Amino acid sequence: MSVIVSDRRTLIVGLGKTGLSCVRYLSEQGREIAVADSREAPPGLDELRAGWPDVPVHLGAFDAELFAGFNELVVSPGINIAEPAIARASKNGARIRGDIDLFAEAADAPIVAITGSNGKTTVTTLVGEMAKAAGRRVEVGGNIGTPALELLGRGADLYVLELSSFQLETTEELNALAATVLNVSDDHMDRYPNKMAYFQAKQRIFRGCKNAVVNLDDALSTPMARDNLRFICFGFHRVNPETFSTRDDDQGTWITFGFDNLLLASDLHLMGQHNISNVMAALGLGYAAGLPMEVMLDVARRFPGLPHRCEFIRQVGGVDYINDSKGTNVGASVAAIESLAPERGKVVLIAGGDGKGADFAPLQAPVLLHCRALVLIGQDAGQVAEAIGNGVDSHIARSLAEAVTIASGLAQDGDRVLLSPACASFDMFRDYGDRGDQFRTLVEAL
Repeated sequence: MSVIVSDRRTLIVGLGKTGLSCVRYLSEQGREIAVADSREAPPGLDELRAGWPDVPVHLGAFDAELFAGFNELVVSPGINIAEPAIARASKNGARIRGDIDLFAEAADAPIVAITGSNGKTTVTTLVGEMAKAAGRRVEVGGNIGTPALELLGRGADLYVLELSSFQLETTEELNALAATVLNVSDDHMDRYPNKMAYFQAKQRIFRGCKNAVVNLDDALSTPMARDNLRFICFGFHRVNPETFSTRDDDQGTWITFGFDNLLLASDLHLMGQHNISNVMAALGLGYAAGLPMEVMLDVARRFPGLPHRCEFIRQVGGVDYINDSKGTNVGASVAAIESLAPERGKVVLIAGGDGKGADFAPLQAPVLLHCRALVLIGQDAGQVAEAIGNGVDSHIARSLAEAVTIASGLAQDGDRVLLSPACASFDMFRDYGDRGDQFRTLVEAL
């Protein structure tokens, strides 16, 4: 059955926070919209029906015939655009968009955009704090906090967005003032056919960009298309003009810009080498946005870090306990292990959960080098153990509480017990925050 549609008829696919923001925004534009969600009772349904009772809502399995009746689909990032109903609508000529594509079209101030497998929430938050301290009317959101469309109309003179690969898949041209791909490691391999597809999604952040902030320590951070792009770089021991880097002397490790020392890494509250990289990235983005250097440095010195991201909980019996529950992929956990290995002890690593189809092999070398023992939880504990092999003392725990008990018994004076799962949390917890909160509670009870 063919359906005749108007030029402006839009189906919002997926509800939740993002879907509701799209409903609100497109309704205010006077657009004719409908909503579809594969769940029978999606989050936000009551608010939708109360606020927009005339908007048609289609719940349950996606109907390809229904989707074919719309010439524009605005797809929430949690929904794979390879879904058959979406793919068929696209083949029939429907435009497939996301909330970030709508935002970019309407943005009334410059955009600073951050993506990457790891560190993007820290960098986004840090750049936002730098902009606030500089007196800018900044709005921060996207993949964290407030959906991007709800940032519009607030009088911002700068937007700072964290963006996921899922959001970038449906973004044609962001036109950012400054953008970065912090790093790329295996993640979401349950959604992408291979790492190249994941990388290509991340690369869309540079479309229409003016200043690319490039991590010289990760080749996949470099834009594939370089026309009309100014490069501002960062990386360890890469002292060069227009580059944020590091230099060691008898005072310690300096963060530098060009040939000038800016601040000592020891002045930062953030833990770990990877967070020095995050600070350099934030400085590069802020520099591209015209933020004063001294203001940025002062904020970097005071920034306490984020919950669940290499968060020091407490020391018990000479053992540090660190919550890195936001380490939901292999690259994040590798960085945490390498950055947080103590000088006079070893790491007892708690890892495991839903691996999202990832290859755990990159964990082997840092675990064998830095870890005293491995305590594994969750549905993919066996896969992690197999990837690491027999070179380290390994234990399987039935719960996080049991894992903390085992880890505390194995750790010695000078060691660090590190929760850095390299996996998503949904097999055992509400989300990574719930996992980290439970870990904190268990450690505080030791």
